[in-house]
Amino acid sequence: MAPFRREKSYPRGGIQSRRGRPVAGRTNRNGVRSGNAGASATLNAPFQASRVDEAVYNISENPDAKSDNEDSHEEAKESFSLDESSDSDSGPKKNPYHVLLQTLKPQATSHGEPKRKRRKIEPVEVPVSLHAEYTEANGDLEETQVDDREALSEEDSVVESVEDDNAAKLDYFTRHFADHDESETVKRIQAITGNLWVAENSRAGASWSIIRRRPSIPQSSKLSGHDKDSGPLGFKFKPKFERAAQGLLSDPNEPLKQLSTAVLSYQDVLFSARSLENAGKVRRLASVHALNHIFRTRDKVLKHSARLSKKDHDEELEFRDQGFTRPKVLMLMPTRHSCVKMIDVLIDMCEPEQQENKKRFQESYAKAEDNFSVDKPEDFRDLFGGNDDDMFRLGLKFTRKAVKFFSQFYNSDMIVASPLGLRTALSGDKNKKQDYDFLSSIEVVIVDQSEALLMQNWEHVEYIFEHLNLQPKETHGCDFSRVRSWYLDGHARYFRQTVLLSAFNFPSLNRLYTQKMLNIDGKVKISPICKGAIMDMGVPIKQTFSRFDFADPASEPDDRFTYFTSAILPSLVKTSSRGLGGQQGTLLFMPLYADFVRVRNHLASSSSTQHVSFGSISEYVSVKEVARARSHFLTGRHSILLYTERAHHFRRYHLKGVKRVILYGLPENPVFYREIVGGFLGSSIAQAAVDSHRANVRCLFSKLDLLKLERSVGSERYLSLLSEKGDMFDFT
Repeated sequence: MAPFRREKSYPRGGIQSRRGRPVAGRTNRNGVRSGNAGASATLNAPFQASRVDEAVYNISENPDAKSDNEDSHEEAKESFSLDESSDSDSGPKKNPYHVLLQTLKPQATSHGEPKRKRRKIEPVEVPVSLHAEYTEANGDLEETQVDDREALSEEDSVVESVEDDNAAKLDYFTRHFADHDESETVKRIQAITGNLWVAENSRAGASWSIIRRRPSIPQSSKLSGHDKDSGPLGFKFKPKFERAAQGLLSDPNEPLKQLSTAVLSYQDVLFSARSLENAGKVRRLASVHALNHIFRTRDKVLKHSARLSKKDHDEELEFRDQGFTRPKVLMLMPTRHSCVKMIDVLIDMCEPEQQENKKRFQESYAKAEDNFSVDKPEDFRDLFGGNDDDMFRLGLKFTRKAVKFFSQFYNSDMIVASPLGLRTALSGDKNKKQDYDFLSSIEVVIVDQSEALLMQNWEHVEYIFEHLNLQPKETHGCDFSRVRSWYLDGHARYFRQTVLLSAFNFPSLNRLYTQKMLNIDGKVKISPICKGAIMDMGVPIKQTFSRFDFADPASEPDDRFTYFTSAILPSLVKTSSRGLGGQQGTLLFMPLYADFVRVRNHLASSSSTQHVSFGSISEYVSVKEVARARSHFLTGRHSILLYTERAHHFRRYHLKGVKRVILYGLPENPVFYREIVGGFLGSSIAQAAVDSHRANVRCLFSKLDLLKLERSVGSERYLSLLSEKGDMFDFT
């Protein structure tokens, strides 16, 4: 009988648990531990696991102490030696040690090879060291090991529950990310790079315009994802999301139905009609799509991992189903309160059995009380209600039964953040280097309430898009044999889906649509047909629109200032000068802070305006100074009040004493036009503070204000104001 040979060293008590404690069990007469770990793992021939090396690190720290492993194995050898010697004289009697080895030896196949088990240990144990590098410096190795075991336990159920990818020929998820034709993809990318798009214009009823664009290639005659005969059969959802998704696809509201179809078919979308009425459905659509993408991606990875663990040694299998890093969905929104609303819908959709760190999330993001005055409008309450902090970033990790809040970005499936919060994470600081690798594999980007992000700092949004889908600087534990080819080729931005949701369209949003939305399956723009804010004044007010020309777009701000100081300011000074019986109550609305500073300095320093008293309210003025300026304007001490658009957005003051309005530029938000003209000036007319014939509005605009002009005067009128002769247009 060959002597017993120790293949691996274990601490006293056999295999250790995850926390380093010995697994419960007792030693039999042969020195073999029985219990949860089992004797087979100790005596079976070669066994490799990275956790074994981690378990014995305490032994190496004390070289003077005798190894507990060696003690236990010496006892086992002595026991086996006694058995051999006692049985040597018994003749044909079977050797118990031999019987034990035969019992523990795996059954052999007909070819003489050990029968392959249904589950292998090696694919799960080996990546533990890789996950240690995958997490950040203070990452949870213990948590990663638990996730590995959970993933292993799910492999069997995934293989049974996930249908074959070829079962649904019109599955947009599979076609977009996995089952695309390589030659056609190359042609589409070349067309996008050359800015070659084919546009298809259509109407949804009388109030909506839909523009679809697809890469211009000769073989493509239809826009991907919108074949007339596909319908809802082209979509495939996880069972828990099926009902909600089909409800969105069959919504009676045609624009929302078109929005759902475009989003769920993985096209880029610009939807510029988000409102309080459809906000709930829009959040529901974003949640269904994001969760379905995360869970379907995860199921595919687990399914392929299970197949790889069962393949024969001579079988060649290759699955390209992953990116460089784990995060797949990015959501940008303005405030923590808006984040809470979206998270509530996400949790309601996925129905997890466990929510880790939920209490911490509620304490740091939720806020129950709102201290608003009664005159604040409903859209202001919706945006700034609850916790209105615009500095946040949150990682969400989804498993089969649980959701973890505040997970590290490299361990997260979804990142929900404000542009400011994510920008600070990308930029780094003195103690932390710049890191944006966690954005390298983002496949779905959803920007909600874009109009609110415009009023914060749109530069942060552009900075984030500049750092999406770049090649990572470090590996972060990536298995490159599983990375999709278009990630390796640097073409991830052509497969990324971007969804922009806004109450209205504006030039910066249009620039993202043109330059950053490069989806190979095309893009869709859904816009309302505007009736015009001038139609909702409530009282008859004379409104004059003055057009000025500019030589170059870069010089437009200078040309606007020149037109204002030469054509409008002289008459304003004449009617507003002190001691000359000047008219009081002129509100000068300034859309941009840079123009506000320029005009304010001119009024303060110019010799032509030395007899004009004025006050100013901007987003940077203190509450005390605002109160003083409002009081002086109401009493007539200040005949002119400068007021910025961002100040109105964040404060929503109701200014009294307004008898005349001059718009240095049209506001981006058409609601502001109604509130300033119909609200401020209309209230003065209703209170008989000014006669309706003397009250008037003067608006400056240029050809660069096309989108703002359309929302102000209506889709049927704005083109005539830009093309007709003359530069003065009156509306009553």
